[in-house]
Amino acid sequence: MLEFNKRFVAEKQYEPFVSDKFPDKKIVILTCMDTRLTELLPHALGLKNGDAKIIKNAGAVLSHPFGSGMRSILVALYALGAEEVVVVGHYDCGMAAIEPTVLIEEMNKRGIDSRTLETLKSSGMDLKKWLHGFDSVEENVRHSVHLIEDHPLLPPGTNVHGFLIDPETGRLDPIET
Repeated sequence: MLEFNKRFVAEKQYEPFVSDKFPDKKIVILTCMDTRLTELLPHALGLKNGDAKIIKNAGAVLSHPFGSGMRSILVALYALGAEEVVVVGHYDCGMAAIEPTVLIEEMNKRGIDSRTLETLKSSGMDLKKWLHGFDSVEENVRHSVHLIEDHPLLPPGTNVHGFLIDPETGRLDPIET
């Protein structure tokens, strides 16, 4: 990666991506980190570099109204010029099929001591609940949209939209909230 990066900079391959930190289309998008969406999502939405603030996490989940995802949305709205929020989940999302028990077994296999897991449990951490994704991609998008819309710090009048994207074709389906 470092060798490629040296050539990238030396050959000024970055020039087509030059932009500033303010989103030209004044939107902030919360979406999934799924690798199929890396280039597909911006192209399917007609976005170029600099058009939107894009926040990615596993499943486009807002799990807490005062977590880092919501903080990032509020920063985009208050400090970076975004005026609208778009939540984009996707069909065939891995978070809809995540098995917390399997993840915990994998943690053990990869060196996380069972005593660590016991300490978390005895401290009140429900690791299985925390690792659980969701049962319905549609309901997950609705949940995230409602959490944003109902947030006490959301600027009044901010539009919040929910969509699902097909990770194979890029087709965008609105989600009724």
